[in-house]
Amino acid sequence: MSLLKKIDSPADLKRVPVEQLSVLAEEIREQIISATSAVGGHLSSNLGVVDLTLALHYLLDTPKDKIVWDTSNQAYTHKLLTGRRETFHTLRQHGGISGFCKREESIYDTFNAGHAGTGVSAAVGMAVARDLAEQHHKVVCIVGDGAMTSGMTLEAMQHAGSLHRNLLVILNDNQMSISKNVGSLSAYLNRTFTGEFMTHIKEEAKHLIQAIPGVGGQISRMAHRAEELAKGLILPGVLFEELGFQYVGPIDGHNFEQLLPTMENVLKLHGPTLLHVITKKGLGYEPAMKDPVWFHACPAFVRETGQPAAKSSKPSYTAVAINTLCRLAREDKRIVAITAAMCDGTGLNAFAREFPDRFHDVGIAEQHALTFAAGLATQGVRPVVAMYSTFLQRAYDQVVHDVATQNLPVSLFIDRGGLVAEDGTTHHGAFDFAFLRHVPNMVVMAPKDENELQHMVKTCLNHEGPASVRYSRGSVWGVPMDAEPKALPIGQGELLKEGHDVALIAIGITVLPALQAAERLAEEGISAAVVNARFVKPLDHALIARVAGRAKCLMTIEEGCRMGGFGSAVLESLSEQGIVNLPTKVLGLPDQYVEQGPQDFLRAQHGLTADGIYEEAKDLLTKVQVGERF
Repeated sequence: MSLLKKIDSPADLKRVPVEQLSVLAEEIREQIISATSAVGGHLSSNLGVVDLTLALHYLLDTPKDKIVWDTSNQAYTHKLLTGRRETFHTLRQHGGISGFCKREESIYDTFNAGHAGTGVSAAVGMAVARDLAEQHHKVVCIVGDGAMTSGMTLEAMQHAGSLHRNLLVILNDNQMSISKNVGSLSAYLNRTFTGEFMTHIKEEAKHLIQAIPGVGGQISRMAHRAEELAKGLILPGVLFEELGFQYVGPIDGHNFEQLLPTMENVLKLHGPTLLHVITKKGLGYEPAMKDPVWFHACPAFVRETGQPAAKSSKPSYTAVAINTLCRLAREDKRIVAITAAMCDGTGLNAFAREFPDRFHDVGIAEQHALTFAAGLATQGVRPVVAMYSTFLQRAYDQVVHDVATQNLPVSLFIDRGGLVAEDGTTHHGAFDFAFLRHVPNMVVMAPKDENELQHMVKTCLNHEGPASVRYSRGSVWGVPMDAEPKALPIGQGELLKEGHDVALIAIGITVLPALQAAERLAEEGISAAVVNARFVKPLDHALIARVAGRAKCLMTIEEGCRMGGFGSAVLESLSEQGIVNLPTKVLGLPDQYVEQGPQDFLRAQHGLTADGIYEEAKDLLTKVQVGERF
């Protein structure tokens, strides 16, 4: 009978004999592969931490003891062991369990996280709170080696080392974050003692000692001391001990004979301790081991082959943006591309292959990425920072202080703007319009389709100041492409359709649905104007005033937060121009975190499809016609 089916809590796990944990690990890997092949998810990272997670829950008294998963996209085994086995098939689906830890979901999930680098800070807070309450439970944080490039992780470790509180940080060293790790720190961590290397060190130490006359029975002791000296010189323990941590490891993260006794001893130590564990991404599934980057966050795939279950014949917005960037970089050697550990996700791998000397992956260090770009720009370089909208939030002060105050020509390519589907609350790009549009000197734009996207890429790189272009996750519409990208006039919108009943002013991915809604309204005798705003900042005030002056009511549409976003900017424009008696409605995302779900489903839920825009426009017109007060 299946061991996994008997486990509904960590208490059940503790009844499994130690010698059967490897069998249970195989069952868990099979369950994870089965679920993610059906619905997609973070596969390679989760397969790598199965054994480590089993060891943690086997030894700890959770939920009394606290486990903090940095990023938490590697917590699938944790979910299977903590009462979510029966609902695991709903992973990342609307109404199902989250792909990340979620405190609202389980008492075993101690901290919500979808961004790397937060785990140690949260764990230090929990350890201090425990001591204030005079409690004695364990606090353990699992952090990936990629997150060690995050300044926040190192800041937290420095603080933890100075506090001398009981805290265990487990460094899950799989030598990859999302993309291949970069930087001197990552390289330092990767110089671990593999079996072959350790054997070589032992042999060298033995030969050294044997060459010393008269050592006799001291050979063994001296060899051991020489080996330990060599280990201390080249292992990363020196770094962590300087931060105030006791360093233990590295140990094999897939060997229970090493994991369990070592972890049991480490949990008894006092003060901050770092346990260095070596794991293999994708372990147990050959395609994921061969291509851990693609299987980091993969769509549904065919279990037998590892190939995507469905392939789009259309390119992604990401591909269009980066292909255009490469095209322009061939003509302009000043163009440099920067990303923060998201080379593949942002599509910059294509740029890196063609222009390796002009590409920089700075690791999980978004703040540094922006200020690095600012430094480049002061010297005449044209830096492009490609980053997911949700991760750009982490570099907000650098955008304001280091880029915009100096009016530097740094281009922000904001990927995954708007709703991003199954990754949910921590990954939707809902806030970039709102947090960028009030920054002085910043140009904020979003294309209605892929053809306009190539022109906006050109516009960014031609602009003598900071500029951003925001585009969606997923495939493009499939419109014809102009032969050459051309810079657009800054702040000039586009009137797509005249109308006198309702004015639909849309931005980005919502423009074509607005046009489709207008065509449907026309079939019922309702005249709808449609504006492609193109720019959130600067707005085309004259165009807005013109369509507003002809309409009975006006509605703005955006795939971003309503509060402080594009719609708010349009209302401010109307107010400044003295257009104050026009009934208006702002259509966008509400003042709450949007849950996970397919993009089309979430768009329909928030009225951002052609049908939704049609219904909202009719409702607004009806209120106007009956004289309802606004």
